[in-house]
Amino acid sequence: MPAHPEPAATPAPEAHKLVLRTLRRTDFKEVKTIMDKVYSNMEGSWAQDEYNALIKKFPEGQICIEDNGKIVAAALAIIVEYSKFGDKHTYAKITGGGKFDTHDTDGDTLYGVDVFVDPEYRSLRLGRRLYDARKELCESLNLRAMVAGGRIPGYSNYSGEMTPAKYVEMVRNKELTDPILTFQLANDFYVRKIIRGYLPYDSESKAFATLLEWINVYYEEETDKLIGNQKSNVRIGIVQWQMRATRDLDDFFQQMEFFVDTVSGYKSDCVLFPEFFNAPMMALTNEESPSVAIRSMAAFTEPIKVKMMELAVSYNINIIAGSMPLYEDGKLHNVSYLCRRDGTVDEQYKLHVTPDEASYWGMRGGSQLRCFDTDFGKIGILICYDVEFPELSRMLSDEGMKILFVPFWTDTKNAYQRVRLCAQARAIENECYVAITGSVGNLPRVENMDIQYSQSAVFSPSDFAFPHDSIVAEATPNTEMTLIADLNLDLLKDLNTSGAVRNLRDRRKDLYSVSWVKKTERDDELLSQGEERTPKTTPRHAPITVA
Repeated sequence: MPAHPEPAATPAPEAHKLVLRTLRRTDFKEVKTIMDKVYSNMEGSWAQDEYNALIKKFPEGQICIEDNGKIVAAALAIIVEYSKFGDKHTYAKITGGGKFDTHDTDGDTLYGVDVFVDPEYRSLRLGRRLYDARKELCESLNLRAMVAGGRIPGYSNYSGEMTPAKYVEMVRNKELTDPILTFQLANDFYVRKIIRGYLPYDSESKAFATLLEWINVYYEEETDKLIGNQKSNVRIGIVQWQMRATRDLDDFFQQMEFFVDTVSGYKSDCVLFPEFFNAPMMALTNEESPSVAIRSMAAFTEPIKVKMMELAVSYNINIIAGSMPLYEDGKLHNVSYLCRRDGTVDEQYKLHVTPDEASYWGMRGGSQLRCFDTDFGKIGILICYDVEFPELSRMLSDEGMKILFVPFWTDTKNAYQRVRLCAQARAIENECYVAITGSVGNLPRVENMDIQYSQSAVFSPSDFAFPHDSIVAEATPNTEMTLIADLNLDLLKDLNTSGAVRNLRDRRKDLYSVSWVKKTERDDELLSQGEERTPKTTPRHAPITVA
């Protein structure tokens, strides 16, 4: 039988070797070849003098990708002071008619002049690499945003049945696909408006264009400040506090200072103490009634606050002084103090008192929610039960809060789990960090606060840049210790703009909102539940006065 002929060998495809670099004048011939292909129906390539003008004015803004030494894609840009042109500009106006004398090194916006990819290489998604390089350039030059006029060539097929605005909406909703707009939306641009007459000779787009913008979340308006800038990386310290008997106020101060000293030794920006961390002072009141004892303990709050203010300044650390009872104008409140290292102090009242706090102590909720400015960013403080009400942290988030601090006191594990799980939910919902801490041990002679359960922790949102379980740090349960954690605030910016999900940006504000209405009827309702336990007569002992 005749021998079968051997099949001809198929040549192996040439391997790619992609290199991202800036364009040079000598690259014009290759650039022209690609532009003639891409813009065959739109006047073809630029003239060489236009290309040379762009390279001369802004060389670092002209980027290309080469494959095995051959240019296959490019992105061209200039810097402009955007307010000089506004949203109704044309391509010719903002590029200076191809002379690019509109380029302004002191401008605030990177303007995308052009992006093009050799048609033979469009399957490699090279456009995405070019846009990523542009974003990096925008961040490196500290420019406010990247703006571009985007063609909508697919519109020519629908111009007789819908407006450009409707077409853009359909593309955004994935009902239609546009070869340019679909790609730009996938690269984190959003459409600010539609421009008429942007490119008069663009017949496919019917001379319409989308005005696209990408916001640089790292933009800093003041770049000449050499010290005192807001931090991107924040170190926080947490005290998981051991409840123990104390002899007097000085003894208690020593314990406080020990932990402030310890945490500040790690160069922390702040330290968080638990709710009612001063409960050992209640044993010094010698009161049998819990409601009388906690009012007597409130007399220690002011001197403890003053001491915390001194420690904040002397140890150069911001202190969130857990919470302490405050008795004023015949009303008992639970208050957390923010003692800043610059010597200033602020306060956040607990807004939601538990049925137990109302019943045993006659405690009332506060009526104000505050987002605090610190030298490491905006923070919020929610005391224990308050973190179980998601409206509060949402309103703080709307004010720019990046770290939420939650001092708590819980006696059982199930009570602790409520605080913990809600804190984790708040971190995800509001794209922020949440730090929680409580106390451990027991206080035999203090009714209603005799046992403690705690596992302090710091939680993050749940996305690729954060820990896989969304736990930044975690203490050993029911053991006195400190916890130190470093928090990268820049990761929160990235999450807000390019996260797998974007809880803050994706809220349906057209359907619902959270608003603040100041009412106090709930306080009276809770207090009425504990009328039998609330003291009806003057206490046997006058409240303790602390010198």
